[in-house]
Amino acid sequence: MKNVTFLNPEFFWLFLALPIAIAWYFYSIRKQTATIKMSSLAPFANSRTLLSRIKPLLFGLRILALASIIVALARPRSVDVTQKSRTTRGIDIVMAIDVSGSMLAKDLKPNRLDALKRVAAKFIEDRVNDRIGLVVYAGESYTRTPVTSDKTVVLQSLRTVNYDDSIIADGTGIGVGLATAINRLKDSKAKSRIIILLTDGVNNAGTIDPRMAADIAKQYGIKVYTIGIGTNGMAPFPYTKTANGQFLFRNMKVEIDEDLMKEIAKTTDGKYFRATNNKKLEEIYAEINKLETTEIEEKKYFNYDEKFKPLVWLAFALVLIEIGLKNTVFKGFV
Repeated sequence: MKNVTFLNPEFFWLFLALPIAIAWYFYSIRKQTATIKMSSLAPFANSRTLLSRIKPLLFGLRILALASIIVALARPRSVDVTQKSRTTRGIDIVMAIDVSGSMLAKDLKPNRLDALKRVAAKFIEDRVNDRIGLVVYAGESYTRTPVTSDKTVVLQSLRTVNYDDSIIADGTGIGVGLATAINRLKDSKAKSRIIILLTDGVNNAGTIDPRMAADIAKQYGIKVYTIGIGTNGMAPFPYTKTANGQFLFRNMKVEIDEDLMKEIAKTTDGKYFRATNNKKLEEIYAEINKLETTEIEEKKYFNYDEKFKPLVWLAFALVLIEIGLKNTVFKGFV
């Protein structure tokens, strides 16, 4: 009876009637049995036959039959549940990541870029029903991964994101980064399209004005969440390389154009966040994860296997056995 449920468990209350039936049976037996008064019963001490001893079993068969009927009325059954789900409101997401040299600053541990990659990887893993793409930018920008549902490809691409001034010019071109992200989403058929734009500086490179890019995003119905990353005050920034290619660091003032980031978010109905440490960065991505939910339609199919029929047949068999014994072996037996 593993994994068995009962459709009508209220019928189990009928079990309370069984002790009453048993008590009534023994009470009736005493009333129906003929008695004779004798001075001594010693000659009849061992006169009970086997049939007289097992006759109460007939009533036991009837009780078992009633118990089987009660359990059958409760409708025992097992259920096999099959679930099928499909995404009814997909979201396309592009993460635009600043890879300028300042992202190597060590106010987040081990540095801003590595801290971001770790948190962003968890965010990607959590978005199991959405498509995600990656754009990286510094003084220029390019699409690192087109919007795709293959999370393995996106995560592998994210892991290999690094600062490399030999690929794109250094600087912070927020406008070109945002424009490239918009270009990846403008033709998307998804119900919801969002960009997560992260930077740690001010717009000082590129040929596209960030505010104009925000207006274009608004026209396409693309929402932009902006994140400024960096502590308040001073932070160790890389300022030069040694002969063997190692960066040297010195404390410099952290400058983030928060007014611009807030304006971009407001224009596109998004939201601006400031990540001043690793924990805050994790909280920001967790909040965005909650804000942008994917609607999933789930259907459950229930396959019921009724278990009451064997109990009915058992009760029927017990009654037949009782009637058969009563009219054969115990026929005429008092």
